[in-house]
Parts: sequence; C-alpha cells; structure tokens
Amino acid sequence: MKRLKQTFEDLKAGGRAFAKATEGIDYGLTFAPFTKASRKAYSGLKEQGVTTKTPVKLAGALATSAVTDLGYDATRVLYWKNNHPMPISDSLSRLAQGKNINQYSAPQKAVIGLASVGLPVGASLGIYDLTNPGELFRPKGFAQSYAEQGSEDRRQTGQPAPELLERFVLGRQGRPLKFDTAKEDLPDLTKQRYANYMNFLYNDKGPLGVGLIKGTMENLRGEPEARIVGFPVGLQAVGALAGSSAATAAALRSMPPGKVEKKGKAQTIVRPSAKRVPTAQVAAAGAGGALVGALAGKLMNRALASQGQSDLPSTQEYGITPERTFNGVTPEGELVMAAIRGYGPYDELEKVGLNTPEKLEQRRQELSQLYSATA
Repeated sequence: MKRLKQTFEDLKAGGRAFAKATEGIDYGLTFAPFTKASRKAYSGLKEQGVTTKTPVKLAGALATSAVTDLGYDATRVLYWKNNHPMPISDSLSRLAQGKNINQYSAPQKAVIGLASVGLPVGASLGIYDLTNPGELFRPKGFAQSYAEQGSEDRRQTGQPAPELLERFVLGRQGRPLKFDTAKEDLPDLTKQRYANYMNFLYNDKGPLGVGLIKGTMENLRGEPEARIVGFPVGLQAVGALAGSSAATAAALRSMPPGKVEKKGKAQTIVRPSAKRVPTAQVAAAGAGGALVGALAGKLMNRALASQGQSDLPSTQEYGITPERTFNGVTPEGELVMAAIRGYGPYDELEKVGLNTPEKLEQRRQELSQLYSATA
C-alpha cells in the first residue's frame, strides 16, 4: 500500500514538473518534440531531475504532456499547418532566408514571399493552369470538381465560384478525367500510363503505408510526381522553390545584420541597417531565381518524359485494331476518309462492318489516335 501511494505521489510530482517546465508557454506543446516549445519543456524536465532515472515521475510528466497535447490540439494543428506543399514551401523558404529577413516589416515580407514563393511555386504545382482561363484554369487531364451531374465531358463546370475557391483557396487539383477525354487534353497519353497513374493515385500507400507521402516516375504528362498528403509536387515546383530560396538568401546575406532591441518582456524588434537591400530588389531576386529553377525543373521533366516515351505504345495498349490494307495496296484510312466525304460505297469497308456514318467516324478517330501515337 505504501509503495502504491509513493507511486501515485511520484506521478503527480512528474505532472507538476511538466507544468513548471511549461510556464509562459501556451501553444505548440506537442507530445513528440516536434516544436521548439515542446523541446524547451522537455529540457525543463531534465533540469528538474525528471529523467529516465526517475521513471515514475517521467511517466507522470509524459502523461501530462499527452493530455496537454490533446487539449491544445498541438500535434494536429502542426499537421494542419503543414498538410499542403505551399505552407511547407513557405517554411523552407523562411529557413533559407535567415535572420536578415526580420529587418523587413510584415507587409514587406509578404511581398517578398508572394514574388519568390507564392506565385511561382504555386503556379508550378500543377493545381491550376494559368494558360487555361477559359475553363477557370483547369489543369490538363483533370476534371472540374463541379461539373454538371451526369455530364460526359467534365471539363466544363456548372459552379464557377466554388470551382475557383477549391482551386485557388483549398489548393485542390481535382480528379483525373476518363481516359478518352484526358487524351484529348494530352495527346501522348497512353492507356498503360493512365492505368499506372490511377493505380498510384488511389491504391499506392507510399513508404509509410498510409499514403501521406508517395511518388511516381510518370504522372499523366509522363513526368515524375510526388504526392504530399494527396497534393502534387513535381520537379518544376521543386526547382522554383530551390531557385527562389537561393536567390533570396543571397540577396539578404549581402547586407549587414540589423540592430536587435527588446520591447517589453518577450517582444524583440530588429531595426533595419542603413544598408538594407530594398524590398523590391529582394522580391525581384526571388522571382528571378524561381523562374530559373522552374525552367530547370521543366527541362528535367521533358528529358525524363522523352526517355519514358522511347518505346512507342502499341496498338494493343489502345485496344484498337491496327490499320488494315485492302487488296494489298489501299490503306484503310484512305477509304474511310473517302467514304466520309461521300465517295463510295466500298465493299471492303462493308465487309469489316464500317457501314454507317457513325462507325466510319469512330474508325477515323481510332486511326487518328494510332497515327498520333506513332508520329
């Protein structure tokens, strides 16, 4: 009984030690030491002698930490804050910028961030296509999220406002179109590549087994793509981020550090140096670096895609009968086009079932598909 009472007291002592270690900290207290706040709290426990040498007290401290995390939603907030490539890009960019970025005001930082990360990296992710304003910037190969119910062609939306909100605010790309429609957007798309990508998108769980992070060497465009919590990241976006971060960091390193002043008990202010680089110059450097990086990523994409297309798709991949030659001389395509234009009828076409305008047009499209695959 005495031992049980001592165990209970040690557990409470561990909880009190954690409470003392977190004085003045009211956010970011994740159970795992993901954040600066949680690492500071665990250092405070060590200073109080709560370590693996006092396992019961440590258990009490860890239990209190877990309850604190649950109450504050600390780990989930951290996940929610970084569950899209854009906030991750912002964090990596700020890390590369160093302390000199603090010489700029919040609006100035926003201008630098928008020019170096927000616009170039966002446009490179493939979530929207700035060259397709007529379809509300729908990316090629992907459907509108709010297409009319039951519509065969899901490239047109029935609700423009929610579509734009989903694309530019929520950062969602949409679902792939069905193969035939996607191929109209991407003429070099093959059934094999389409099937592989759909399997990657919906069945691949990635190295962690939960689909949070995964990758493929060939998306619908034939380019490498990673998925972070379901959102796409390609070499073009990675290049844009790397280029902008390097250029912005170089511009900021070229100026002397600012003067650090204390304001109140916890607030720190950095006074800019007299030789601070103008905001517009830093923003332009970041935008230029992003452009160079994005172009480098795009060139790598093209090189990898061309390697992937070295073996031309077979007609079997398309499920289409190869072009026939009639009488050992006349290509089927010539007769089909002649029949569509009103010449004929041709017994050769009748014998293979091409006896209506609809069937002739369908065969013309199939042959056109085969020609483009072998061009």
